[in-house]
Order: sequence, then structure tokens, then C-alpha cells
Amino acid sequence: MLHLTKVAVGCPDIETLSARQQLQSGPGAAASLTRFMPKRAAELIGGSLFWIIRHRLVARQDILGLSMMETPWGVKCRIDLAPGPVSVVPRACKAHQGWRYLAPELAPPDGEEDGNAMSAEMAKALADMGIL
Repeated sequence: MLHLTKVAVGCPDIETLSARQQLQSGPGAAASLTRFMPKRAAELIGGSLFWIIRHRLVARQDILGLSMMETPWGVKCRIDLAPGPVSVVPRACKAHQGWRYLAPELAPPDGEEDGNAMSAEMAKALADMGIL
């Protein structure tokens, strides 16, 4: 199993990412388009796509499948995702174009659901100070 990282371009937070996906794919569905099919696509099924927002890995979605599809912008790779991003423990990450592979041992764990999880902004501020 392998993961991907991808920048959520134009999304200031996870809520915006989720709302954008619902608008584009409809409720109960989510997908992301990218230019090329990953060469290691078979290893990605069952892995997650980790989203980068403001230079931090902050959320993930399970990868359900990959396929090529025709769009108004040409042929693209569609990454079918489980609906609703899941917060992860924020971690600094350089922005990049397209996607990058992420080894399972380097993936951040899921964030806490009880409201005690640190916001992405707080984690970034602490990281900038060298505390995290």
C-alpha cells in the first residue's frame, strides 16, 4: 500500500476542500483529477491521498480507484476518493505540482475527533517557532 500527497489549490482549510468536492462530485462522492496516471497505481488502491493546505499535510481521503477519463481539458487521471476529508495530525510539507508518493511509515496519523486537535494554523505557528 502506498499513499499520495497533493496540494489543495485555492483551499484555505479542510472545510473549503470538502465543500468544493461536494459541489464538483455531489454528496457521497469525491474525486480529484491529475494530469498523469501514477505508474504505481495498483499500489495506491487502499492507500490515502493526503492533502496539503498552507504547506501542511492536514487531511486524507482513502483512494478507491484510478481511471483515465476525457475532460474538456483533455484526458486526465481521475482519482476516486472516499467522501469527506479526515483530519490528520498536521505536519509541515513543501508544496509541489501534481502529486508525490508517500510511504506508509511517513504518513501522519489521523487527528483527534474530540475537539482537542490542534488547528492547522496553530500547528504552523508552533512549527515556525521551532516548538513542533
